[in-house]
Amino acid sequence: MSLVVHDLSVPRELLPSARRAILKFMALPDFTPRIGNDPKSVLIHLTTGTGMEIEWKDGHRSVYTFAFLRDACPCALCEDERTKAGRKAGEAAKLAPGALPMFKPAVKALSAEAVGKYALKFSWNDKHDLGIYSWFYLREVCPCPECAAARK
Repeated sequence: MSLVVHDLSVPRELLPSARRAILKFMALPDFTPRIGNDPKSVLIHLTTGTGMEIEWKDGHRSVYTFAFLRDACPCALCEDERTKAGRKAGEAAKLAPGALPMFKPAVKALSAEAVGKYALKFSWNDKHDLGIYSWFYLREVCPCPECAAARK
């Protein structure tokens, strides 16, 4: 890829066409297949605390527990912690060797809200609320056996 620096000495009448060429260059096509990445229906079980179910437009069905979703948080902080620990999205943190398990309250989503038409955002009972779970990301980390096998 090359970078073109616009010379300001170019006549003004040529600037609009140069601007269009730059904007055309910047407009990158979106190759993500939308049919599979858009949900047909989303059911979030906040009251029962059991998790979330998504039926995708291609007919696939994903079921996520809140513990899985919290451990799969896509925010930069959580992604960095997972990477350093060598964990995959949705995989719970392991205890250090010799460490005693401490009481930890069950993961619970306190609220869930739509982020535009492309994602969800949860507020968790551990006061964390930075992750934006895009439909693409949720489909990518689907915990069903079929999807898990395809990722390996």
